[in-house]
Amino acid sequence: MIKGSKKILILCDWLPPDFGAVGQYAVGFAKALAEQGHDVNLFGFSSTSSSTTKEGNVLTRRIHRSQYDRGNFIKRAFWTFGANIALLFAARREFFAADEIRFTGSPPYLIHFVMPLAFVFRKKTRYRITDFHPECLMATYEKVPFWMKALHRLTLAWRRRVSVIEVLGEDQRRHIMAAGIAADRVELLRDPSPISFDGKHVATEVPESLRKRKIILYSGNWGVAHDHLTFVEGFEAFCRENPDVAGVWLNATGGRADLVEAELKGRGLPFVRTRPVPLEQLPAVLLAADVHLITLVDRFVGYVLPSKVYACIASNKPILFIGSRGSDVHLLSEQQRNENSYQQVSVGDSRQVRIALERLLGVA
Repeated sequence: MIKGSKKILILCDWLPPDFGAVGQYAVGFAKALAEQGHDVNLFGFSSTSSSTTKEGNVLTRRIHRSQYDRGNFIKRAFWTFGANIALLFAARREFFAADEIRFTGSPPYLIHFVMPLAFVFRKKTRYRITDFHPECLMATYEKVPFWMKALHRLTLAWRRRVSVIEVLGEDQRRHIMAAGIAADRVELLRDPSPISFDGKHVATEVPESLRKRKIILYSGNWGVAHDHLTFVEGFEAFCRENPDVAGVWLNATGGRADLVEAELKGRGLPFVRTRPVPLEQLPAVLLAADVHLITLVDRFVGYVLPSKVYACIASNKPILFIGSRGSDVHLLSEQQRNENSYQQVSVGDSRQVRIALERLLGVA
């Protein structure tokens, strides 16, 4: 090994070609660490088959794991427990040999499996908070159950024992600091865009029924953390004033995506629903947009940072963000755009959605 290099173990959830931003970024970080001379072992899941590959100083091991029903809490809990056990068991040799353990918030609650072992065996740890658990689940309750509060306190205790915590944004940093984590143990390391636009990419052909309309594109996961009714009601108002101008391309998965599809269909609004494409096809899809749509419920600010914002910014297409000005989605977008190519609207303000769409689509 090169002098100063380390043996680093990285643990995460779904690795490419499975869909998942955390795994896509983990692959990039693993390669970057290897280029610095470190010996890297990357462990994650595959929905198809187990495999082991070696590329330079990066050994990647995919563990076969079936997908699960995100909408079923009991099944999700059992899947999470089993997934964390399977991940650590598969990486047991690399765990004890590693100089540093790096892990993320995915699979959920991985910190509760990694940190007890790391504490006992005095391992240096680096925790990249890609997802806040249980805070995201707590945010869905009007009255948080007592057992979840106890889990939250235990989670905070383990976070305080992590050597370094990486946050994705300034909004996350505020949450972490408020929880009593020392400032010198918190590092801001933003995700890069998972794709690049090199001038050779061309926009894909949009779905046939929308080809005569301007495209409002939502691409990726539309889950519980993402507001939907503000956009639907604002888009309906926009269509009443401008009936033949725009349509929604819902290139998305998630429970809220299903609700949006039902709402748009029920209101007779122009849209098409497709499944997210493989990563190599994503640049062409993003370039087909006239406006990118990003949404976030206020109570998830600082707990969720939609990774799509980086690719949307990189595409140089206009962005409509429905969410709080306290989110890093707004911070990043405002830094890169002017008012003609970026509009922020507060959750619940459907009237302003209509106005923002008219400005971004050039019909104001």
